[in-house]
Amino acid sequence: MYSASPAAVNGFGRAVVSRAGAARLAVALALGLAVGLEQPAASPGVQPPAGTAAPACDPAFAALFAPPHPRIGRYEVCPSNEPLTVLVEPGWQVHAASPLDAFGLAGTYNRSALIRLYGGRGVQTAHGWRQTDGRFESVTLLSPYPDPALRRLLPGTLIIRLILCCT
Repeated sequence: MYSASPAAVNGFGRAVVSRAGAARLAVALALGLAVGLEQPAASPGVQPPAGTAAPACDPAFAALFAPPHPRIGRYEVCPSNEPLTVLVEPGWQVHAASPLDAFGLAGTYNRSALIRLYGGRGVQTAHGWRQTDGRFESVTLLSPYPDPALRRLLPGTLIIRLILCCT
């Protein structure tokens, strides 16, 4: 994804980004925002429907599905009772993915338990970028999502945000 070199792809078909590559990406994102390159229209973010509370972020989910020590930014992982179709923003595409592709390889979760839990089912995913309140965010939506013990699938959507502060 970040490199055309086959040597930069691990055995799982995922791009491997070096420390220098991550730093270049952060600088490029920051410069793009600082000089006002054309960005998608700022959105107010994932807003809950009227009369419902915003989803509370859960450290148990972050410990499972976010990198333990991100090199840039910080992660928030928030479960929501809302379906993915309500939370997806205009212009984001929803597609099905395998559990390992959807949840990635950066977290500490038990990969075989996750695969067994989904039992061959796919995960509905959506991904997009947004700039809100001086923050640049990469947002991933996943539905259905597992409970922190990886014992059952929960309805609703798991929201994973990588937040790069401050623009």
